[in-house]
Amino acid sequence: MTRTHDDVARREIASLARPLRDPSDLDPLVAVAGEARFVLLGEASHGTAEHYGGRARSSRHLIAEHCFSFVAVEGDWPDCLRLNRWVKGRAEHDRSAPELLGTFERWPTWMWANEEVAAFAEWLRQHNQEHGGDVGFYGLDVYSLWDSLRVVLEHLGEHDPEALDAARRAYHCFEPYGEDPQRYAWSTRLVPQFCEDDVVRLLVELRQRAVVPDGDSEAPLDARQNAEVIAGAERYYRSMVCADGESWNVRDCHMADTLDRLMDHHGPEAKAIVWEHNTHIGDARATDMAGAGMVNVGQLVRERHGDEGVVLVGFAGHRGSVIAAEQWGRPMQQMAVPPAPAGTHEELVRETVGDVPTLLVFPADRSGAWLSNRRCHRAIGVVYDPARDAYGNWVPSVLGQRYDAWLWFPDTEALHPLHLEAAQRGRSRRPSRGAPDDRGSPAPRPGMRTSPVAPTIGTPMPSALAGASEPPRG
Repeated sequence: MTRTHDDVARREIASLARPLRDPSDLDPLVAVAGEARFVLLGEASHGTAEHYGGRARSSRHLIAEHCFSFVAVEGDWPDCLRLNRWVKGRAEHDRSAPELLGTFERWPTWMWANEEVAAFAEWLRQHNQEHGGDVGFYGLDVYSLWDSLRVVLEHLGEHDPEALDAARRAYHCFEPYGEDPQRYAWSTRLVPQFCEDDVVRLLVELRQRAVVPDGDSEAPLDARQNAEVIAGAERYYRSMVCADGESWNVRDCHMADTLDRLMDHHGPEAKAIVWEHNTHIGDARATDMAGAGMVNVGQLVRERHGDEGVVLVGFAGHRGSVIAAEQWGRPMQQMAVPPAPAGTHEELVRETVGDVPTLLVFPADRSGAWLSNRRCHRAIGVVYDPARDAYGNWVPSVLGQRYDAWLWFPDTEALHPLHLEAAQRGRSRRPSRGAPDDRGSPAPRPGMRTSPVAPTIGTPMPSALAGASEPPRG
C-alpha cells in the first residue's frame, strides 16, 4: 500500500463521513434504511455499549417513523418469545424489562440481559401501548445454540470428562473469525464419535419439549417454528457435534429461514430489523469466509430479497473496553480492547476523522480506493483474549461489498450487564491502551495467525464480489 493510495482512501472516507453528535445525525441512515424491507444492524462484539445503543436508536427511528414490524435478534427463540409477549402487553404486566431480562440466566447472559436491551424493550412496550402497535421482538436462533452447547458440556462432564477440553476448543467453529477458515482444523470434534448419537438424540428431545404458553395468539407461529426445528434438528445437531464448517452454514441458513417465516407471519407489508454480529449480517462474500464455502444471514437475505430492499449496517470501534469471557462458559469480564493496528479499516477512519463518532453511508458507486479494497476489520465474540487480538480477531473485508453503511466509534465502553455479581466474580483485565498484556501470549491454536495483523490491503475487489451489494434474488 502506497502513501498515495492511502491518501486517496482518506479523501473518500472524508467525503462520506458524517459526525454523530446528536440523534438527528442518524437521519441519512434512517432515510436510506426506511425505504427497505430488511434492515440488518450489526455489532463488532457481543459486549459493546455503543453498538447496542446505536442499534437501539436506529431501530426506534425506523419503528416510529417508517412502521417497521419487528426486531429479530441473534437470541434464543423461546427466551425472546417471552420478551415479545411482554412488549406487546400480553404477559407479566407487573414486571419491568430489567426484571424480565434478569431471568435470562443461561450463558452468555450479558448478550441480552443488559441495561441497553432493557431500555429498548421498555421503549418498545411504551410505543406499542401509546400507538396501539404490535411491534415484536423475536429470537432467530431457533436451535438455542448456547443452551445446546451447555447441554453438550454437561453430558460430557457426566459421561466423558476427559473430552471437555477438546469440546471447549471445538467451540471456535461457531465463531469463524479469529481463525483462517481455510486452514482451521475443522476435524476437531465437539464430542467423541462414540457418544455422538446419544448427544444428538438428547438435543433433539430437548427441542421437542419446547412449548409456548396456552392462549398465546402467536401459538400457530411457534408451532410452525417447532415443526421446522424438529424436522431439521438431527442434521443441525449432527453438524454441531462434529464441529465442522457445515455447523456455521446450517445455523445461519436456519436463522435466515426463521426471518422469512416471521415476514410471512406479519404479512406482505411487513418490514424487519435484525440485530446480529457483523459476521452474521455483513455479506460473507466480501470476506475470506467465502473461500471456505461459508455463507451467512446477510448474504442469504441479499440473495433472496435484494429486489425488495436490503440494507446491511456494520459497526466498528477503534479501542475501549468490552464484556466477554476468557473461555466458553467462564464468568464474564470487562476487558480492554487495544487500539486498531495500522492498515485496518478502523485505523484508517481514525486517521481521517479523528476521535469523533462517525456515520458513513455508502454510495451506489463503491469502486473507490477505500470501499473496493480489502483491509482487516475487527470481530470480537463472547470469548476474547486482548493479548491475542492482533492475531485472531480480524476479518479481511471489502467493506463496500460487505455493508451498505458503517457506524464507527473512536472509544467504546463495555456493555452494562444486569447480572453484575457474575461479572464481579471474573478477573478484570484492563491493560493500558496500546500496552501489551502482562500475561504473555498463549500458544496459537491450529490455523491461527502467528504474527500480528498484516491486512491484505490494496487487493482489488475480486470479480466474484462485483455487484454483491444488490445481487439478483435467488
